Amino acid sequence: MEETSISGLYRTSARLVGQTTTNFHRYLYDKICWANKLIAIKGARGVGKTTMMLQSIKERFAEHPERALYVSLDNLWFANHSLSEVVEYHYTHGGTHLFIDEVHKYPSWQTLIKNIYDEYPDLHVAFTGSSMLKIDNSKADLSRRMSDYTLHGLSFREYLSFEAGIDVPVVSLEELLNDHVRIAMQLTSKTKVLPLFETYLEYGYYPFYKEEMDDYYERLKKTIYVILNEDIPAIEEITYPTVQKLQRMLMILAERVPQTPKMNELYAILETTREQGLKMMGLLQRATLLQLLSTETREFHHLLKPDKIYLNNPNLMYALTVQPDKGTLRETFFINQLSAVADVSYPRKGDFLVNHKYLFEVGGKNKTFNQIKGIPDGFLATDGIETGFGNRVPLWMFGLLY
Repeated sequence: MEETSISGLYRTSARLVGQTTTNFHRYLYDKICWANKLIAIKGARGVGKTTMMLQSIKERFAEHPERALYVSLDNLWFANHSLSEVVEYHYTHGGTHLFIDEVHKYPSWQTLIKNIYDEYPDLHVAFTGSSMLKIDNSKADLSRRMSDYTLHGLSFREYLSFEAGIDVPVVSLEELLNDHVRIAMQLTSKTKVLPLFETYLEYGYYPFYKEEMDDYYERLKKTIYVILNEDIPAIEEITYPTVQKLQRMLMILAERVPQTPKMNELYAILETTREQGLKMMGLLQRATLLQLLSTETREFHHLLKPDKIYLNNPNLMYALTVQPDKGTLRETFFINQLSAVADVSYPRKGDFLVNHKYLFEVGGKNKTFNQIKGIPDGFLATDGIETGFGNRVPLWMFGLLY
């Protein structure tokens, strides 16, 4: 391969690294051991995986930029060239680190990554992929070779830091439940939390809101389109008619969340079977477009009907529905933030059971304990209040967990 053939990739990498800012890092950035030989970063499209890799290059290779190369596998260059060519050229010209974006777009990517790992012992590789990415050890045993990370969308804690410019530390769920009054008083003395919480529900989950505030929902809809039409088919062997049914299912469910719709009616509308319908819902959940809530006894039975269905996060509700329901927004925020750090299931009483122990009711400031009265580990997650008392915890504080 001639040098001129690959020079465009190096120019693109240098340009993107140069344009990347490093004044704000996602919560996962400092948790990643960037010195590891093989790193996988999974997550929904648009949550900032690419930016994290570019930040790592900018901060760690400022003195020797030629050692690190960033490539995205959806670049048209790869229509007529292979990743193996890039690896060989980069390695033989002094490259020590390769950062690969959109790995799920590449055929037989697992085998290729394994071969790079085995054949280039001095080359460090970090790659990103869809939240749907599954490591099939029957094809290539990568699990024992790589460090595996998952990036979620912006937490409300990160949004506070981003918008208000204040240091907001992560708190554990136990610390929050035991010490929420003190934590809330510290934060509310620094900024007006509730207005920021309202705007976060509308457009704060995907970091690209900073770039395209005016066209945020259009950008989000385009992101959903790419997930449905490119990312899912790249990982799962599905036909175009199934992709169309996935699109229609998502829109139908968006109008009906959180109540579980009449499933037989849904299957009839989509002209599909029960088994296929449940598989499609599972795909939408893995693609981080839906949250499927089930009881503890059924949580591992993926082909059983979920007890409740939510969109993945409140921003999707604003993008896909005309007028989001306030109560549903609250519940969607709660399950979105908690499911990133804990096990959330559907209880016999209350709205959510967390880690098989804590029972929560989610509601407005007038919500009472009637439905969970007498339960020792029962809590209210209450919207519209800055600080709580006892087992009444402000809803916004459940966004401080990561």
